[in-house]
Amino acid sequence: MKPKTLFEKIWDAHIVHEEPGKPALLYVDLHLIHEVTSPQAFEGLRLAGRKVRRPDLTVATVDHNVPTADRGLPIADPISRQQVETLKRNAEEFGITYYGLESDRQGIVHIIGPELGYTRPGMVIVCGDSHTSTHGAFGAFALGVGTSEVEHVLAAQCLVQGRPKTMEVRMEGDLPRGVTAKDMILGIIGHIGVDGAVGHVIEYAGSAVTALSMEERMTVCNMSIEAGARAGMVAPDETTFAYLEGRPFAPKGADWDAALEAWRSLPSDRRHRRRRPGALRHLGHQPRHGGASDGAGARPRLLRVPGRPGGRRARPGLHGPGGRHPHPGHPYR
Repeated sequence: MKPKTLFEKIWDAHIVHEEPGKPALLYVDLHLIHEVTSPQAFEGLRLAGRKVRRPDLTVATVDHNVPTADRGLPIADPISRQQVETLKRNAEEFGITYYGLESDRQGIVHIIGPELGYTRPGMVIVCGDSHTSTHGAFGAFALGVGTSEVEHVLAAQCLVQGRPKTMEVRMEGDLPRGVTAKDMILGIIGHIGVDGAVGHVIEYAGSAVTALSMEERMTVCNMSIEAGARAGMVAPDETTFAYLEGRPFAPKGADWDAALEAWRSLPSDRRHRRRRPGALRHLGHQPRHGGASDGAGARPRLLRVPGRPGGRRARPGLHGPGGRHPHPGHPYR
């Protein structure tokens, strides 16, 4: 059986329809929306006479326009106030779960998903926000989409998407005192450049990554976008499971046991990580000096990350797409 990466397992499990050389139609497990990128999408549904296909898989929260002062006061800015009020009306009209200013579950859209247990390993998650990659810390394929795509997901619970390439960034060792998860991702971006991962999904691996808390992993995955990546991911492990267990919307009882069994099968296959059909080379000090090597025998150069004394290194490698292999996932319904 051909070995596969974490991303490939999730992607293949969510294909609804795919034709050679064309983008695939993917099933979406969780659609998060907020007040900025959703109004036009809902208006498009009204004009077309459509409903939200799976309101039970859509969660709305106010985020970008929430006052930092007293929430009991009216929102001073008229545009911000209108956006917040519009999201509430749209959620009520289309039967979507909504967490408003008055809710103790309201928060940053990329945080409430994990905190409430909506975000889980193996999912395809979308949101009209570029930093949706945050959810990739849980072993999900999570990506930001535009307003027209928000409308498409609302209407069909599916997303048309071209298959991205994959990149592994492996970091081994212990973080020195005073070095944080943000330093890790900034060090990577400093080496590969702000366009070093364009067209790719990054999987972060290695002992330095598995030692991170879930919050730290979320930081790393969140900033994958600053490297130009489509998404960032970390394979689920015991740290992931401990964080999710008992969350309000996480599986319970026998469902939890079944979920754990499926989640433990998600990490990239070991044989796939040893095979390196290509490697990312860093040949200088500027982003433009980075490039991809497509030699079959190419070996990745060990890259020293700034601020990592004692041989702190990052080892990025590129992996090509794998073959199809059934994997537990949500069927198209």
